[in-house]
Amino acid sequence: MAEQKRDYYEVLGVDKSADETAIKKAYRSLAKKYHPDMNPGDKDAEAKFKEASEAYAVLSDPQKRKTYDQFGHAAFEQGGGPGGFGGFDFSGADFTDIFEDIFGDFFGGGRSRGANPNAPQRGANIGTQVRVTFEEAVFGCEKEIELTLKDTCGKCHGSGAKPGTQPVTCTKCGGKGQVVYTSQSLFGTVRNVSTCPDCHGSGKIVRDKCPDCNGTGYIAGRKKLSVKIPAGIDNGQSIRLRDKGEPGRNGGPRGDLLVEVNVMRHPIFQRQDYNIYSTAPVSYAIAALGGDVLIDTVDGKIKYTVKPGTQTDTKVCLKGKGVPSLRNSNSRGDHYVTLVVQVPTGLTSSAKEYLRQFDAVTGDSLNYVKNHPDEAGSSGKSGGTKKKKSRFF
Repeated sequence: MAEQKRDYYEVLGVDKSADETAIKKAYRSLAKKYHPDMNPGDKDAEAKFKEASEAYAVLSDPQKRKTYDQFGHAAFEQGGGPGGFGGFDFSGADFTDIFEDIFGDFFGGGRSRGANPNAPQRGANIGTQVRVTFEEAVFGCEKEIELTLKDTCGKCHGSGAKPGTQPVTCTKCGGKGQVVYTSQSLFGTVRNVSTCPDCHGSGKIVRDKCPDCNGTGYIAGRKKLSVKIPAGIDNGQSIRLRDKGEPGRNGGPRGDLLVEVNVMRHPIFQRQDYNIYSTAPVSYAIAALGGDVLIDTVDGKIKYTVKPGTQTDTKVCLKGKGVPSLRNSNSRGDHYVTLVVQVPTGLTSSAKEYLRQFDAVTGDSLNYVKNHPDEAGSSGKSGGTKKKKSRFF
């Protein structure tokens, strides 16, 4: 018993009232998804591609669609000519437009119907980089960059032809800038449109080349440009300079220049979004007693009052001392500072004794053995046993 076919409208995923445009769009999507070239060896995808193609062959033809709407699949079960999938007759179905698009997507050829190769064309965008310091990125600056840029040749005015001569129409494409290749497929002849290899899409051939530009129509040279770096820009972001890219063709506008900003690392500060992070040393005495310390910020050193009893790794926030917003220069992020308590080193014997006395007064937290020997150790000659040293310092 033969497997029952699905409704053609269901196969394409369209309503019975769908117009020709909707049917073509639905089929094109399915054909790209299930085409055998995109799914080599996938029998399920091949079956779905055949099913969609059969549905489109019927629903894209007004007469066949009318017959199908009246009689369903039965109208095509007898008398179908050979040459299609399973004997289905694809004659009369117009697959040309769709398969030009699909094969263009597969193989990069694409098409551009009606495109005039001699119409004004915008120039290509180009990119370069600029290096700035951390502070320059925060507050903005102006940088001068130097790079190689093309300009229209002054001698041939961009035509590429020697003065007194003119480019001639390309004989391969007839001046269209495109050539059409035909190939045979399961659906008959398929046209594939691609850029003409002789004129490279211009539609013109330069026989006598301009001696200054060697037929390219452009002269390359080193140029210096001033770039305004906005306050708050971050590493990797780009600045677009309008009309500073490659020159256009046939009187078209220039492309743009994209300048990528590389921000140098800072020895103290780190940035995250619009906030800045750093650490600041605090003496042991100030951490215990409280007092003022100087903290480095992008605005310079500022005085900050440390609270008594501050522990190491305490984090404080300096409001509005971060990076300005690119969208609103009046708005700035914050600066977060981690306070690191500096434990004293290289103490003299006197300083150590004072610290032990301080510790004894505050609770004997140093936890060293009391009645410990002095720094030199016991020097008695009585033969007595030396006390084992065990001290914090």
